[in-house]
Amino acid sequence: MALFTLGINHHTAPLSVREQVAFHADRVQQALTDLKRCKPVHEAAILSTCNRTEVYFATDVPEAAAQWLAEYHRLPSQEIEPYLYTYPERAAVRHAFRVASGLDSMVLGEPQILGQMKEAVRLAEEAGTLGTTLHKLFQHAFAVAKEVRSTTAIGANIVSMAAAAVRLAERIFERITDQKILFIGAGEMIELCARHFSAQHPKQVVIANRTVERGLALADRLGGTAIRLEELGERLWQFDIVVSCTASPLPIIGLGMVERAIKLRRHRPVFMVDLAVPRDVELEVGELDDVFLYTVDDLAQVVESGLESRQAAVVDAEAIIAQRVDGFLRWLATRGTVPVIRSLRDAAERARRHEVEHALKLLAKGEDPARVLDQFSHRLTNKFLHAPTQALTQAGGGRDELQSVVAHLFHLHPDCHLGE
Repeated sequence: MALFTLGINHHTAPLSVREQVAFHADRVQQALTDLKRCKPVHEAAILSTCNRTEVYFATDVPEAAAQWLAEYHRLPSQEIEPYLYTYPERAAVRHAFRVASGLDSMVLGEPQILGQMKEAVRLAEEAGTLGTTLHKLFQHAFAVAKEVRSTTAIGANIVSMAAAAVRLAERIFERITDQKILFIGAGEMIELCARHFSAQHPKQVVIANRTVERGLALADRLGGTAIRLEELGERLWQFDIVVSCTASPLPIIGLGMVERAIKLRRHRPVFMVDLAVPRDVELEVGELDDVFLYTVDDLAQVVESGLESRQAAVVDAEAIIAQRVDGFLRWLATRGTVPVIRSLRDAAERARRHEVEHALKLLAKGEDPARVLDQFSHRLTNKFLHAPTQALTQAGGGRDELQSVVAHLFHLHPDCHLGE
């Protein structure tokens, strides 16, 4: 059984492709159960964000995961195969460490991915698909991420998606303080964006969320108000800036809804940021004259600001990761010897108990303790050495190799002549 990573991300695929293979958070556990049931996969975890969908898994048949991914999303495999990558063991471990450390993110060094990866681990654990190998992999990944962030400048001068959205809005409107802002959703990304925009003291902040209580809680923290998501159609026209990031599998803002809003606004411009994958806003909305629509991919150029100051830290981070990959692979290699070691110890323990029982019987008969102890040590030594000695004397063409192995196992002097 080997470790693999199957994935698709912002480096390999456009948003239009990524959104087709994204997993809703509420469906990840069921998807993991389905993967283990349908394919020869022993362990699995799914990381699905706006920039990537990745399956970390242990199997003897790596092709099974790619086939399952297409089947699960009801897509012809040839449609997504050109965008997929599959990393075998060493590359899979290195990739996991780079992702956790923020080296593979659209925003180099961004910290949100670490929390998303920890959530992926939690869901896999609850689904019963997080075995020993993946558990160890992710624990190592989290430790590497902590080391990278604490010993390098990878997190310095980050321009986040939230900050980038504010910068773009400032290109459209002279002052954010004069604008009314609607945030759709109440998750971590929306809260980050809302805090960045709120720092500019906008005229009004409103949260629209499917769960009203959660929307109200976020609105209270921001000094805003909350509305039900169902009110979106009738209230959209009131807002100059709209930022959306929900887990809806289908767009919640359609072309017709926005056209009606623009008409009511008398063609005053609207700035919209769609951070969701799959997208919350229909693609055609961006073609309207009075709408400035940006997706996560559109923000890429803005977030590159300050990138140069972090590039030097990448070299240091990669060196840390390379060293930690070697350490994890050494642990992984020892996993295959565990059953043999356990059997060897069990056999030795059985021999020890048998000889102890024999010695105790002799002592009970009144035998001389010194003689019994000497006999016990000889018998136990002979039992331990019987198997390797027999293997050496009966060895055929592989005698030299076997002698070297025995010398290594028992730390024998190089000048000794085994078998003579």
